[in-house]
This record gives sequence, structure tokens and C-alpha cells, in this order.
Amino acid sequence: MPPRSDDPRRDATTGSRRGSSRGAAGRGGEPGAGGISDARAYTPRGRTIRESDEAGADRAGQRRTPRAGRSGDPFRPALQVLDGGRAGAARAGRRPVTPAGRGGVVRTVQARPVRPDDGEEDLAPPRRRPARAPRRTDRPAGRRPSRRRPRPPKLAEPRRRLRLGTLLVLMLFAVIAIRLVVIQTVNTPAYADGGLGFRTVRVDLPAPRGAILDRTGAPLARSVEARYVFADPTRVKDRGATARQLSPLLGVPVSELVEKMERRALPGGGESQFQYLARGVDIAKAKQIVALDLAGIGVHRDERREVPGGDLAANLVGFTSQDMAGLEGLEARYDDVLEGEDGRWVYEAGRGDLNAPIPGGYSETTAAKPGSSLVLTIDRDLQYQVQQVLGRQMAQTQGSVGAAIVMDAKTGEVLAQASHPTYNAANPGPSKPTDREDAATSFVVDPGSVHKAITFGAALQEGVITPDTTMPIANSIAMGDTTFSDTHPANGRQMSLAGMMAYSSNVGTIEIAEKLGRDRLIDYQKRFGLGQPTGVGMPGEASGRLLPAEEWSGSSYGSVPIGHSVDATPLQMAAAYAAIANDGTYVQPRLIKEIIDGQTGRRTPAQPPVTRSVLSPANAQALRTILEAVTTVDHATGLAAAVPGYRVAGKTGTGLRLVSGVKQPGEVGSFIGMAPAENPRYVVAVFVWSPGGEGGTVAAPAFREMMGFTLRHYRVPPSSGKAPKFEVFPR
Repeated sequence: MPPRSDDPRRDATTGSRRGSSRGAAGRGGEPGAGGISDARAYTPRGRTIRESDEAGADRAGQRRTPRAGRSGDPFRPALQVLDGGRAGAARAGRRPVTPAGRGGVVRTVQARPVRPDDGEEDLAPPRRRPARAPRRTDRPAGRRPSRRRPRPPKLAEPRRRLRLGTLLVLMLFAVIAIRLVVIQTVNTPAYADGGLGFRTVRVDLPAPRGAILDRTGAPLARSVEARYVFADPTRVKDRGATARQLSPLLGVPVSELVEKMERRALPGGGESQFQYLARGVDIAKAKQIVALDLAGIGVHRDERREVPGGDLAANLVGFTSQDMAGLEGLEARYDDVLEGEDGRWVYEAGRGDLNAPIPGGYSETTAAKPGSSLVLTIDRDLQYQVQQVLGRQMAQTQGSVGAAIVMDAKTGEVLAQASHPTYNAANPGPSKPTDREDAATSFVVDPGSVHKAITFGAALQEGVITPDTTMPIANSIAMGDTTFSDTHPANGRQMSLAGMMAYSSNVGTIEIAEKLGRDRLIDYQKRFGLGQPTGVGMPGEASGRLLPAEEWSGSSYGSVPIGHSVDATPLQMAAAYAAIANDGTYVQPRLIKEIIDGQTGRRTPAQPPVTRSVLSPANAQALRTILEAVTTVDHATGLAAAVPGYRVAGKTGTGLRLVSGVKQPGEVGSFIGMAPAENPRYVVAVFVWSPGGEGGTVAAPAFREMMGFTLRHYRVPPSSGKAPKFEVFPR
């Protein structure tokens, strides 16, 4: 590039360098003379050309820029404006002000006057700057290398890095999006179920227990809504004061309540925060307790088993626990039918102060299924009268046990079944276990003479005897090592079957059994229902026991026909007599009439009873006539059982009581009969064991009262005719 003509450092024609400072001074005059021509020329660094040249002479190898010595400096107007329009010499000693916000610093350096002795300007010492590399003299001035700094080596491509980073971020978001889609669509049920337990609350909806009703629908036991009262011992402030306020309402002593509210440590650590104070509290009393607002005392829904009759059929019905679980009687036997199925309410709820159902949240309600109700064959009114009669008669003997059964002879339905002693099923706590037993099904006895009807019936059915048979009867008979005698000696005279039954002849019965034979007698015992449970529905029913043929001894041929060495329950014997009353057809006794579904109310009849033919109707009729002699013949054993206005067929008995196969002291007196004898409707059996043997004097009168009330209660018309005349010792 050719040198410019106004460059002060080069000649106009040759481009050679001029004197740096002196040429400038001679052309421009002395500094500070005034006017633009007298002004110094400034370099871009803010110094005069002379100052720049002198300063550059002191630096080793430093070269000036081609524009440093131009007389037409392009920055002079700007610098003059910055200096206020005056020459730089007029402002000696003042520092220029740099305008704020400019990219560089433009500084005006005031030069000192030139001394005359050396002809040079006395310049201020330049600011020390970092040393630069020496100037290379081997290159032409016109081909100096560029002063641009070389680029650093390229470490990476920014655009490539940006693209790669963007791609990775997009891939990450894509993976997250895919995972969210999988969770929301595929795995939703699993995650939802997994967290459900943390945000849901379950409330049990108790199912009311089914009722136990009598045959008319009157309740013998039922469930009613109640409340239970509980305490949180950790929150009770004053146990004594709290107990004194609760005691009158709960009917619980203060000392007992204080003990229940004591703080107790749990086996796993911590303290118990729940303790029942009372169960089955009336709703009205529960409201009063809530109104007291006692610290640590709470009330919640409960169920109470109500037994309106108290001890009415208590030995049959039984009772439940406070948790409504059947413990004894029919409550225990049919617990699965009565208990029902609890429901539940599951809902989403908040936490802390927001512990309430979330509107629009998850909520599922499973309705409770009430338990089914049992309708018994028991008649409540008849049951009450039978219990009253039995209790009065049993009061004559101390420490005695009695059982009474009233059966419908045609259907096998048990209309009343009473036990003595009894208890209050509404409050079973004070009672003894023996008081709660159902004597009719658990009272095992040697039935004694009431068994003779079975022996006579089998002999009639097998043709061994006829209704007109007479036999000479001795006063006693030896069988094996045992001698059996009669209480009414016949002295060898001919005796009719009616006479043998009226006087309860042991000798005559044993002689008839000898003609019948052992095996046939055992077979008829089974047909009449002995030796096996009746299946009436009572828990723990005894089966009794028949003496197997291989276990018979010589004396067994005498004892078994008259009702000894035979284990039976009162209900078994009552069912056997019902077969005689029902024209020889055995009908299984039953207590359950029907079941009422707790939800639909549909009534389902109980399983039909087992029936079988034991005697022909004619033989059954003949046997009933023979049994009438017991209540009509002079000096007969059952005169006390006669019911005025009705013909009664039955038999007295004296036996033994067995407990776990061991004979107990005392005797069991019994009477089993049917009425009206010409067409029996009902069978009544009474068994009384007493240590002193007074049962025989109790059973027959009790039968008379029970049978008389039963016939009147069901409006059975009196017998149209009188019982036949019986000849005990025909000529």
C-alpha cells in the first residue's frame, strides 16, 4: 500500500522517515501558540506525536503505526471538544474527564515545554507498559504481519454439543413420558390399590343377630340396638370423679370402674388406650353419659341380646357372649344361622383435622346381612305353665333334678321342654353350669318301668302275646344271680296284660321278654329310638346306650325288659311313647319349626322329621288300651296321673340316674302318658331325680297338671266315653 502524503513520518516522494519531533515542531511552531495550526497532533492513545515518538524511542523494538504522524489527525476535533475547545497547553496540570459509558479511555497528556539547550521537548515519563517482543528488521515495512491474535485451538464444536445435549434431553423426556403412560394405563390398578390403604378408612357395619321366636312369633330371645361405654385410660383426668359420675348410670360399682380406668402397659410397648366399662347400655343412658362430656370416656354403637322371659325356656334358648357369639343352648347350636354377616363402609378420608369423608372420593358400602331367625315349635304360654308346675312340684324335694316334655304326638313337635333347676338367660353370670343344662336331652337315666311299654309293644307286634293273653304270675323270678319280685304279689294267679301293666309286674314282663327273645327286644328298642340321639337340635345331646347282645349276662334277661341296664334320656322315652300314640309310627322329635331369612323374610321349613313304622295301628291301639289300666284300675301305680274328663294312657317308672356311667344315689320317678287315650293328641313326660327317692310322688301329679293345661290350652274336647273295665285276675 503506497504511503500517504500527509503522513508526518515519511517524505512525500520517497516515503522516508522524517525527524520525529523536530520536524513536527518546525512545522507547527511552538506549542501553546494558539489556533488549530498550532495545536498538537494527538495519537489514538492520547499523546502527541512527538511524545509518542520519544516514548517509542525508549522502547526496544516498538514500531509506530502508519497513522501516528499524520498532520490531519482524525481525533483532534474530538479531543478539542473534550478539552473544552482549548488547546492542550492551556490546560496544563489538569486530568481529562473520561465520559462514562465509553468503550475505551481517551487521555490527554500535557507535554512540558521544550528546553532550548537540547531542542527537545521535556516530556513527562511515559507510563510503564509491558515489554514487547523486539521488532523484526528483516521484513519490509510494507509487509508487517497482522497484529491479530491467533485463534486458540478448537476444543469442540459448540453447535454439535448443543445438538447432542438437546437430543439427550428430548430422549430423557420421551422416556419419562412413556413411563407415565405405562403407569397411568397399564399399572394403574396396582398403584391405586397399593396406596388405597393409606388414604381409606373402614367402618364395620354390625349385622343384627337373628331372633329366636316361639311358634306364634313371640320373641324368646332377640337383639336390640344398644351402646357400649369405654375409657381411654391415658386421657382420663380424675378416675375417682369420673367413676362416681358413671356409676349410677351404668350400675357398676365405683371401685370396679376405677380399676378398669387404671393405666396399663401393653406387652408390645406403650399403654392401653381402650377399656370396656359397660356393654349393652340403653341408648337413653348412653346419651346422658355423652352429655357429661367426660375426658377419656366414649360411647359407641353396640348390640344387646334381650331375653324377655328371663328364665322362660332358658335351658333351651341358651345365651350369648357380649360379642354376640352363642355360648349355650340353641344360641350355640345355630350360631352360624343367627349371627349374620357384618357389612362395611370403606371411604377416602383426610388426615388430622380433615379426618372426614372426601367429597367425590372413593366410597364403597357393603350392607350388613342380618342373621336369620329361628322359629321354634315351643309354645311360650305352654312352656311357662310347664315350668311353673315343675318348679312347684320340685320344691318338695331338695337337690333334685327334673325334666318335663310336652310333644305333639302326630308331628313330633316339642311344644314345651322344661328343666329344673333353671336360670335367668338374660343374666347367666351368677348361675352354675349344672343349672344351665337341658335335662330333657342330657339327663341319662335307667328308665325303669316306663320301658315295659316297649317290651309289651314288641311282643304284640311279634305275635308273642295278644291283647287277651293271661299268664300265671309268681311273686318273684330268678334270672342269673338276681331275683326279681313284684310290689303287687299275684301269688301265681292268672293275670291279664292290663293287670300286669297296672301293677307294674316285673315277673310278668320278664316272662313275656323270654318268649320274645333278646335279639328281637334289642331290635325294637332301636326302632323306638333308644340308643341314639334324637337329633332334636340341642347341643350336647346324650345318645344313651343299649346293652349289646354280647354283653348280656344271666341277670340281663331280667333287668333289660323292665328298663334297667338301659341308658336313655327323657326325650328319647317321650318320643317312644309318641310312636305308640301315633298309631305305631315313630316321628323324630324336633324343636325347629322354620327359619326366617334375615334379608328377604322368606320362611324355610325345617328338615322334615325322620319317621318309621314300629307297630301296626291295631297293636298300637291295643297297647294304648292296656296302658289305660295304669290310671283306672284300683290300686294301680298311676292313679295320681288321671286327668278329669279325659282318658289317659301312660306308665309310671322308677329308675336310676347315671352320671358318666356311674349310678347316683336316690331314684328317678317318672310318668309318661298320652291323652285323650282313644285318639291321643299330646304326650307328656315327667322325670324327677331326688337323692331321697321322692320322685315317684312328684312325677304323676306334675303330669296331671301339665296334661290338663295342655288339653285345655289347645281346646281339646273331653273324652266322649269312659275307659274300659279291666280285669286284673280273670277267672
